[in-house]
Amino acid sequence: MEELKKYIRNIPDFPKKGIVFRDITTLLANPDGMGLVISGLTKSLAKYNFDVICGIDARGFIFGALLANKYKKPFVPIRKKGKLPFETISQSYQLEYGEAEVEIHKDAIIAGQKVLIVDDLIATGGTAVAGVQLIRRLGGQVECCSFVIGLTELQGIVALKELEINVEVLVSY
Repeated sequence: MEELKKYIRNIPDFPKKGIVFRDITTLLANPDGMGLVISGLTKSLAKYNFDVICGIDARGFIFGALLANKYKKPFVPIRKKGKLPFETISQSYQLEYGEAEVEIHKDAIIAGQKVLIVDDLIATGGTAVAGVQLIRRLGGQVECCSFVIGLTELQGIVALKELEINVEVLVSY
């Protein structure tokens, strides 16, 4: 899937000096690039069996909802704290400078359901790990975490594998 890189804009020194930001807005704006993403995700997920697709706030909603439609599966959002209207459970995780929380509705996952978690990018893995913890607390089983982009030097993939989670990444940096 190295071909995907031509659709991803690299922005040096954002959000701070020394970081190269992988901007997917150029990918989202290109139907050919999005076609590659959906076909790549579909191919990489063929070996998994899942009942529900969860997307992580916010760009995971885009890819997760497209996959849910393609597979005819329910879509469940994992949102930043305070954004869901019904009863939730939350999970905190560490940021570079501080802490954040994500939430899911208490009734979003039925115990025993197999779940696919989708996001656009995995870096340190904090949000994805928090998502796995939420699913497990509701009695779900995470079959796989799937990402368009993996920033391998930031060890998020390793953090998920330490939790015995299957990880699929279309393109790595």
